[in-house]
Amino acid sequence: MKTLFTLLFVLLAALPSAVDATSGEVSVGEQLPNAPMQGLTGGSVFISQYFGKPLIINVWASYCGPCLAEMGSLERLFQRYGDRFNVIGISIDDYRERAEVFLAKADTTFPHFIDRQLMLENMLGAKSIPLTLLIDAEGRVLQKVRGAQEWDSPEIIETIALIYKIDL
Repeated sequence: MKTLFTLLFVLLAALPSAVDATSGEVSVGEQLPNAPMQGLTGGSVFISQYFGKPLIINVWASYCGPCLAEMGSLERLFQRYGDRFNVIGISIDDYRERAEVFLAKADTTFPHFIDRQLMLENMLGAKSIPLTLLIDAEGRVLQKVRGAQEWDSPEIIETIALIYKIDL
């Protein structure tokens, strides 16, 4: 059953999205540009700071219930495997205060950034949220997953290990 779930997860994520591409969107297989990211839980950095090992990017907003629902599983994934890949969150909120209230509820320790000018939202293709991207160590987009997931479930951990070609 696990293998079937993993196969379905990989195949569904690989299908062309029913959501139209955003302007300037980086497609699966393409390299992310070295975009600046405004810090929400820390300082501002360029996205390339997270290259060098695999990266999971979660795009969320304070008004998104499914975004909050999946934060706990992303945090558990980060706590368990944060030495093997980076995890970051990107808020698409217009108001920093709302994003900060969301993060107080989410209680996460991985870094978060805010994208009030829609640059990252458009680049990542976040027409719907939550959106999670699996990025390789060189900054290439391997997969985009739309909708909330249980990121620390055995099936998804197995899928992440297959996509990143690492032991988890």
